[in-house]
Amino acid sequence: MRAVVLREHGGLDKLVFEPDYPDPVCGPNDVVLRTRACALNYHDVFTRRGMPGIKLRLPLIVGNDAAGDVVQVGSAVTSCQPGDRVLVDPKNRVNAGFLGETMDGGLGEFVCVPAHMLITLDPAVDFASAAALPVAYGTAHRMMHERGRIQAGETVLILGASGGVGTGCVQLAKNAGATVVVCASTDEKLARLKACGADIGINYATQDWVAECHRLFGRATTRGTASRGLDMVVNFTGGDTWTRALRVLRRDGRMLTCGATAGFDPKEDIRYIWTFELNIVGSNGWSRGDILALLDMVKAGTLRPILHSQRYALADGREAMRQIEDRLTFGKVIVEPNP
Repeated sequence: MRAVVLREHGGLDKLVFEPDYPDPVCGPNDVVLRTRACALNYHDVFTRRGMPGIKLRLPLIVGNDAAGDVVQVGSAVTSCQPGDRVLVDPKNRVNAGFLGETMDGGLGEFVCVPAHMLITLDPAVDFASAAALPVAYGTAHRMMHERGRIQAGETVLILGASGGVGTGCVQLAKNAGATVVVCASTDEKLARLKACGADIGINYATQDWVAECHRLFGRATTRGTASRGLDMVVNFTGGDTWTRALRVLRRDGRMLTCGATAGFDPKEDIRYIWTFELNIVGSNGWSRGDILALLDMVKAGTLRPILHSQRYALADGREAMRQIEDRLTFGKVIVEPNP
């Protein structure tokens, strides 16, 4: 089969399109899918580069999110049959493991997974929209609802809003009835974010976003009962945004984090945390329930995953990865091995 293969860690050149990679072998509890859509994530970039403390089996087909139709089932599988439309939950919740990291992922014509990792797709949900959900939107759903407990009437600032998790957070926050503030590096991205639900956009390339938040929402105070500042900041970028984001929260506000794409060890200033009694809330991944809830929203038409304007063929998988790494995308990047 055709596949995009990682044989050693490093730069983009280590990601190689191979036209004659071995087909997957279906075990008794496995299912082989014809991959119709693979959504890329920044996690795929980290996998390619190599992550400290995580040793992977190479060669490896990357791609965490995959949706397609069943072409082969193992002898012990009764939960699905050839022709079924399915989405893969990337987490192997029985034997541990992660699609596109500890097992071959979606950047191949076919992908083999244990049957318990599959979720049946309703015909109303297309493959690309389904593939966009698990890692990015699942992470956003858990962070906003299960961990962040977002409420109608609250104000939320979303940093890194133009990526997959960010656009998911924008839509979910708006659906919850919050006032949504976003930061992005171009006016074009801000316009797109407003089209998918953001109320206020701040161009951090031309504006001091902290000063703008203070202008719009005020500063936290330790005196009186006035609630000044934002209720919530979604910050999965880390780096030099971390301490600055603490400064825009109201007293008893909360900062949500599920990652650190700009650096995991930023300078800290814990004075803000104790002075204004701030809450730092971590969120790790998603549950199967998050994916099911999102699929129901897509089917009902209350959620429309934001997809990058360009679709990529399998042979262009490296270019698709470059677009993510260089932060040139808006929404989820979709590769279609079998369009």
